[in-house]
Amino acid sequence: MKSLGINWFIEGSIDFEYKKYVLLDYLQEINRHFDKSKLYPNLSDLVFHYNNLIHFKQNKVTLQNAFPQRLTEADIAAVKLTYKKIVEDDSTMHEIEQIIAYALLKMNPAIQTGREIYDFVESCLNIDPVGIMPLLPYDGYFSLRNGRERTNYLYEYHFTIFEEKDAQYRGINIQLIDTYEHNLANTPEAIKLNLIRHNKHLPNPAVYYVHSDITFPLEQTLLPVAKRCLVKYISDAA
Repeated sequence: MKSLGINWFIEGSIDFEYKKYVLLDYLQEINRHFDKSKLYPNLSDLVFHYNNLIHFKQNKVTLQNAFPQRLTEADIAAVKLTYKKIVEDDSTMHEIEQIIAYALLKMNPAIQTGREIYDFVESCLNIDPVGIMPLLPYDGYFSLRNGRERTNYLYEYHFTIFEEKDAQYRGINIQLIDTYEHNLANTPEAIKLNLIRHNKHLPNPAVYYVHSDITFPLEQTLLPVAKRCLVKYISDAA
């Protein structure tokens, strides 16, 4: 996937026409993936750049605050000097503001398209708990079936907690542990019994059967959406 640098709009030549070409080339690639219902990492990358532009627009203090991922302590003095030069140069700042305004305008429809695809995939997902669930279902397994494909993917999952400025969020780590063919013998209940029999570290695991009504790209779409939906489902049920 073609990508933009974190501070692409102030790197190199700050020229509206050139940056416009860079942006449109990037968005063309994003939309090509969306046309094939391939959401990730395209949607998250696009939202990241959109939020960076908003952040820069709203917080014109230092580039250090806008782009912490690209800076080291040794960069701070140089960054402040660069920002000071930009601020003092009215024509350069005007060009940057023009680039940002244009980029936000063009990114927004692409983000909306990505969100519509996400919502559609989510609407096609079904999550069914298998058997008796433990009181704390934050470690367990889920089986994923992609539309009518016969191969099911079996994952072990583990919930994580991470904190941002004002809130805590739940995430999920997963590991593919097996695949199996969908048939009358391999029911979700049979799979759960087999997991209990062979994985003693989780004697009474939470197990979910996650399946979609239609087929999507597995790694780029179905699995990332399934993970997010499972986190929401378990969090709401707990």
